[in-house]
This record gives sequence, structure tokens and C-alpha cells, in this order.
Amino acid sequence: MFYYLNGTVSHIEPYLAVIDCGGVGYACHTTAYTVSSLNLNEKAKLYTYCHIREDAFDIYGFYTESERRSFEMLIGVSGVGPRAALSILSSNTPEGFAASVITNNEKALTSVPGIGKKLAQRIILELKDKLSKDAFEFPAGEIAPVAGGKSLSKAADAAGALAVLGYTQSEISSALAGLQMDQPLEEIIRQALKKMLK
Repeated sequence: MFYYLNGTVSHIEPYLAVIDCGGVGYACHTTAYTVSSLNLNEKAKLYTYCHIREDAFDIYGFYTESERRSFEMLIGVSGVGPRAALSILSSNTPEGFAASVITNNEKALTSVPGIGKKLAQRIILELKDKLSKDAFEFPAGEIAPVAGGKSLSKAADAAGALAVLGYTQSEISSALAGLQMDQPLEEIIRQALKKMLK
């Protein structure tokens, strides 16, 4: 429906931002991360997801496309509604969320209020199933070596996490090329995302 809203931030409250576009205020349900990135009476662009039901038309807005992709993947998991998805993404960056899925980190998800162990396991199972880490091949010399031979394993984990965020194999391969793999997984993912956004 709407790909994004580009206008002035006219109102902010927890989990909600109103974007004024040409005199019309669009209420966007959002995450703590997005709210913290906005300033009242300043221009902002939120990438949107429209949730239409028989009795409601809700707009969800996100500061980055990767955050919106994460939201869309989460609500695609059975048992995860928009509110739960917003809670998860308010407690994790998109990179942290993707890393927790790819590394089976249930604790990162169960630390979110309202997310129990069974739901955390379902999120990991259903989203990991959508990944095909074996499809990611890294030409020799593209991945910086790491002591103990863990560079390809970390590269595969980072590739899987970026796939969770919706990026293609070619985008992921070029983003990971040349990155140092002796850093925490979340930092590798963050640097890869920065390269893709340039």
C-alpha cells in the first residue's frame, strides 16, 4: 500500500509516531528504536507496513528498511502478532535480532516481555528454515582470515542473518567481502549493512 511516509514528525509517544504529510497526520505504530531516532517537528522518512483487518487499518513505520523487513518476517511466524513483533524489535536492533535467529539464541528473544520459550523456539525454527546458508559461497580471498579457521563459519552466520533481513546472495557476498571476521557477529552484520546502504 504505502512504501514509505516522508514528512514532518508532529507527535511522538511510546511506540507511536505521527508523520504529517501535506497536512494529513499518519499515525505509525513503531519501535523504541525508531522513536529514539526521530525528532519532533523535523523531517523524517518511515518505511511502512499496512496491516488491514475487517475492523482496523493500522500503519507500522520503521526508520530503516532492515527493521521493516524484520517486522514482516516476524509477523509471518505463527503466533507472532504486530505487537509482539514491535516488542522484539524494541529490545533488539535488526542486526541483533537476525544474529539471535541464526545462532539459536533463545535468551535474546525470551528476555522480551511476553515472549516465552516456546514462541522463541518457533521464531528461530520458522525463520531459520527460510535460510539456505549452504547457498552462500565465498570466493577465496574475499573473507579475511581469522585465527582458528572460524572465518568461514562466521561469514556463513552473517550471511544467514543478512538473508533473514531480506538481502540477496549477491548483495550479501559483496557486503561481506573484505570485512574482518574476528569481530562479534552483530558488528560484522552492522558493517555489512553500512556497506550496502552507501
